[in-house]
Amino acid sequence: MTCHSPTVTQPRDEKAVKRVALIGMPNTGKSTFFSRITGVAAYVGNWPGVTVDLLQANVKINGETVEFVDLPGIYDLNGYSEDEKVVRTFLEKYAIDLVIVVLNAAQIDRQIRLALQVKALGLPAVVMLNMSDEAKHYGVEINSKELSRHLEMPVFLISAKYGKGYMKAYETICHQLEKTELPVIVNDIRQVLAQRGKISVDEIEIILKDAVEMPSQLAQTLTAKLDSVLLHPVFGLPLFFLGMFAVFWIVWNVGLPSQDIMDSLTGWLEETVISPVLSVFPGVVQDFFINGIWAGVATVASFVPLIVIFFIVMAILEDSGYLSRAAYLMDALMARLGLDGRSFVLHMMGFGCNVPALMGTRVMRSRALRLLTMLIIPFGLCSARLQVFVFIIAAVFPNGNGALVLFSLYLLSFLAAFLTAFLFQGAFKNEDPFVLELPPYRLPTLKQVALRGWGEVREFLVRASGFITVGCIAVWVITSLPPGATGLDTIGGQIGQFLSPVMRPIGIDPYLTLALIFGFIAKEVVLGSLAVIYGLQSASVGAHIAETITFAQGYSFCIFCLLYTPCLTTIATILNEAKSWKFTAFSLVFSLVLAWVCSFIFYQSALLLGFQ
Repeated sequence: MTCHSPTVTQPRDEKAVKRVALIGMPNTGKSTFFSRITGVAAYVGNWPGVTVDLLQANVKINGETVEFVDLPGIYDLNGYSEDEKVVRTFLEKYAIDLVIVVLNAAQIDRQIRLALQVKALGLPAVVMLNMSDEAKHYGVEINSKELSRHLEMPVFLISAKYGKGYMKAYETICHQLEKTELPVIVNDIRQVLAQRGKISVDEIEIILKDAVEMPSQLAQTLTAKLDSVLLHPVFGLPLFFLGMFAVFWIVWNVGLPSQDIMDSLTGWLEETVISPVLSVFPGVVQDFFINGIWAGVATVASFVPLIVIFFIVMAILEDSGYLSRAAYLMDALMARLGLDGRSFVLHMMGFGCNVPALMGTRVMRSRALRLLTMLIIPFGLCSARLQVFVFIIAAVFPNGNGALVLFSLYLLSFLAAFLTAFLFQGAFKNEDPFVLELPPYRLPTLKQVALRGWGEVREFLVRASGFITVGCIAVWVITSLPPGATGLDTIGGQIGQFLSPVMRPIGIDPYLTLALIFGFIAKEVVLGSLAVIYGLQSASVGAHIAETITFAQGYSFCIFCLLYTPCLTTIATILNEAKSWKFTAFSLVFSLVLAWVCSFIFYQSALLLGFQ
C-alpha cells in the first residue's frame, strides 16, 4: 500500500506572499465576505493547472502583502462536480497559509461537514458563520466559543452584508497569519479524507452539542408566507413572468430616456473637443477617427446607463433569493425536456453575459446535462443584444409599445431554449439528480446592489471595449475601400449584396447583413458598426433606420440577432467547457440555422398578413 503524506509545509520564497483561500458552500455569502475584506482590489487571476479563472486580490496585512483567493462554492471536498475538482486541484497545487471557511449560520447542522473536512486535511483555518442575523431570526442559537473549542479552530458569528462581527474576525485573521511560519500544501485530498475524514452524523451531533441549539420547528416566517404565494403551483409561474415583464418595463421606461443624456454628452464632446483637435489632420484621418472609431464607441456608450439599470435590477432579483425560486418553479417543465432547474437559472444568468453562465455548468455532474445546457444558454438575451434590441425597437416601434416588444423577445429566447432541449434531449440523457436548497428571502442593501451593478458594468466595458474598437476600425476599412467608393459599391457593400439571396427572404438588407457579420466578433459591435456603415453620428442612426427599415424587417433583424451565432468569447468558452470541436461547431451551425428559419417564418408571415 502506497504511503501518502497528507500535508506538507513548504519553504517560502523570500519574494513570495502569504496566501488565504476562501472556501464555502454556494449561497453562503462567501463572495460578499471576500469583497468586504478585499475592497475594490479584486481581479481575475489565471492559475496554471486550474481550469477556471479565480477571483483574487492582494491586501496589506501586518505590513506584508497577503493574497486572497475566492474559490468556487462547493458542497463537499470529496465531490465529483467540476467546481469541487477545481478546489481540490488548487489545494493540491498551491500552498496555503490560511483557509477561511464561510458557512451559513442558519444551516450549520448541514454545512459544518465542510469545516470538518478542512480540519481533517490539516489546513490552518478560521470558520465564519455568516448570516448570523438570519440564524437568530430563525431561532438558531450558537455559542461560538464552545463551538470553537469543539472544532479546535476560531469560529465567528458575522454578517458579511452588514459588517456585523467583521472587525473581530478580521483581527483574528491578521493574528493567524502573523503566527503562520510555513504554508501548507495537501497531497491527494481524496486519499487523506478516506483515511481520516470520515464524518458520521453522530460525530457532527457531538460537535454541535452544547454549542448549537436548533429549533425543532421553524416559526412561520416572511419567507414561508412569500413562498406560499410566489411558489404557488398555479400562480407561481404567471407571477414570475409578470415580474420579468416589470424588469423590461423598467429598462425601457427608465433606461431609454437616459440614452438621450449620453447622446448629448458624446455629441458635445465630438463638437467641442474631438473635431477641433482633429481639424489639423488630413480629411481621411479625421474620417477614420470620427466615423471609424468615435461613432461606434459613442453609440455603445450611449447605452451604458441602460445596462447599469439592467444589471442593478437583476442583482436585486438574484441577491433577494428569488432566482433560486425560479429554478424550483421551472424544474418540472425542464425535466420533461431533459434539463433541470439549474439549466433554467443558468439560462437566466446568460441575460447578463453568456460566458459566466456557460462556466456555471461545471456544477453539473452529468456531462450530458452540461452539454445540453450549454446548447441553450447562448439563446439568453445578453446585455449586448439588449442594447441592439432597444435601439432597433425604439426606431421602428414609435407607438410606445417598446416594453412589450422587448418582452416578446425575452419570451422567444425561452421558446428557442425549450425547442432546442426538446429536439436534442434524446441525444443528451441526464441522470444527474437535481438538489436545490432555497435560501431565505433577503433585502439587498443599497451598497451591495450598487457594487454588484458597477462590477458587472465594469466587466462589460472592459470586455467590450477592445472588440468595439477593433470591430469599428474593420467596418470603417471595408466601407471606405476602394478609395472614393460609397454605399454598396464598397467592399462591405459588395459582401452584403453577395449574401442578399440568403438574407433577402428574411427582410434583412445588405447594410444590416454587414452589421450582423461584425456582430460575430461581439454583439456590442452591431450598433457601433451601423453608425460606421451608414456614415452617420450615433444620434442620427436611429432616425435613418426609422426611415429605411419597416416594422417587419426590424423585428426579423432582432430575431436573427437573438438566435444566430454567438460572439467569439462565447464560442471560445463553449470550446473550453465542452472540450470538443465537434460540439462547438454543431452549436454554431444549429444556432445559425435556427435563427434563419425563425426569422423567415416571422417575416414571410408578416408579409402574408399585410404588414410591411
